[in-house]
Amino acid sequence: MKRILIIATALISMVACTDLDDILYDKVPNDAYTADPVLKMIPIYKPLQNMIDDNGNWWFAQELTGDGVVCPVRGEHWDDGGKWRVLHSHEWDNNVETVSRMWGIFYDGVVQANKFIEEFEPQAGEEVVDLAVAKAKIMRAYYYYLLIDNYGAVPYVTSYLNAEEKPSKTPRADIFYSIIEEIENNALLLNEGASKTAVTKGMAYTLLAKLYLNHAVYTDSVNPTYWEKAEVACNNVIDLGIYSLESAPLAPFITNNEASPENIFAIPFDEDNYQGFRLHMRTLHYNSNLTFDMLAGPWNGFAATELQVDRYDDNDLRKEGLLIGPQYDSNGKPITDPTANAPLVFTKYIPSLIMDAANNTDAEIRMSGARVVKFEVKKRAKENLSNDFPLFRYADVLMMKAEAQLRQGLAVNVASINDIRTRAGLTVDGSWDNLDNLLEERAREMFWEGHRRQDMIRFGKFNNAWWEKQANGQEWNTFPIPQWVIDSNPNLAN
Repeated sequence: MKRILIIATALISMVACTDLDDILYDKVPNDAYTADPVLKMIPIYKPLQNMIDDNGNWWFAQELTGDGVVCPVRGEHWDDGGKWRVLHSHEWDNNVETVSRMWGIFYDGVVQANKFIEEFEPQAGEEVVDLAVAKAKIMRAYYYYLLIDNYGAVPYVTSYLNAEEKPSKTPRADIFYSIIEEIENNALLLNEGASKTAVTKGMAYTLLAKLYLNHAVYTDSVNPTYWEKAEVACNNVIDLGIYSLESAPLAPFITNNEASPENIFAIPFDEDNYQGFRLHMRTLHYNSNLTFDMLAGPWNGFAATELQVDRYDDNDLRKEGLLIGPQYDSNGKPITDPTANAPLVFTKYIPSLIMDAANNTDAEIRMSGARVVKFEVKKRAKENLSNDFPLFRYADVLMMKAEAQLRQGLAVNVASINDIRTRAGLTVDGSWDNLDNLLEERAREMFWEGHRRQDMIRFGKFNNAWWEKQANGQEWNTFPIPQWVIDSNPNLAN
């Protein structure tokens, strides 16, 4: 349908996940899609699979634009037309791959949700249908949350058959108010559910908390009522009683993390049947395969910035998610980088965003930067991991509640927040009455999970200067609408 393709990419094959025992739905027979409305929701979830890889680029837009993750140019590698370094330096345009591809996956989700809602709303009154439609509306709201967060004002299309061929942009605030109302109304219809990969009450209330906390960004005005509502939404998640912190800070990210009590809403991955998790390939050194007996050779690119490494005390157990210093194979033998003709030693220091043979040694080019293994890389790992990727996590809810209290001028109930620090092996911190300190704790706890850009914007830090990035204006707080979209619909040019 031409009117749909104006705002969405060609739809990907109908494979995704719902809350039916975390099944990977590439195994569902085609005729099953029409037998059950819940199964027919599968295409709505499908775009999530592309959120953290090249097909969607959402993760890159959230982490590489912040101050904690960088993809430096390493000699002849990782320039790729500048698409990585312009994210770090805030010099992108509307043709950059990350800007272009996010739009498509978000609207794929919107289109599939609209299609499902129009098909099943006429059957309202049946419990299974009402529940499925409520979930579809909340997933549509989730995709619009991502759209307004990343692009600002966008077309707000809630129809499938009657969608405008060339819609105009709807103000960001109007979309915000609309999706808030939709989530609030439909969350009441949801069951609690322990699923991590589909819409539940926990997911819906966490999404509401995110929207309320970011309301000043989305509406250009502060409404103190929304700080209170953010706290209430966090309490709604807490009061469900089905989520809790893991005992170890990296436990939510192990290979078999699908049952983690800390993860609220996650993208399910499987190394063979539901692929798309390749962040380990981007960060590990070419020879890190020897450490993990990997069946694939990593690509030696992404790294934590020195600023990010220095955020962690030496005894912070979360620092175990970083590889720094001499590297060893699975038998404890030192690894050598054959090109540098030197032991493989990761350093936190990165000389520059662009490293080349004229200014840097082979060792600097190939070994600079701490590498990230926050998500477990199991023995004999493949190019794709089987770890589920949490989009919403209970530790985040606890910190959002503290932030909502601070922004209301209330005293923070520090007990649950300090649980996050004590499980990391740190002493109790009494500085939770300070937003800057809370932002730093978020940087430590939520690192590598796709939150940094949004956090820095909300706290007014995104336009500051940092390593290899100059201060810039607030116009960089959203991405431009992709050029290919404007070419299809000139109404979106301004």
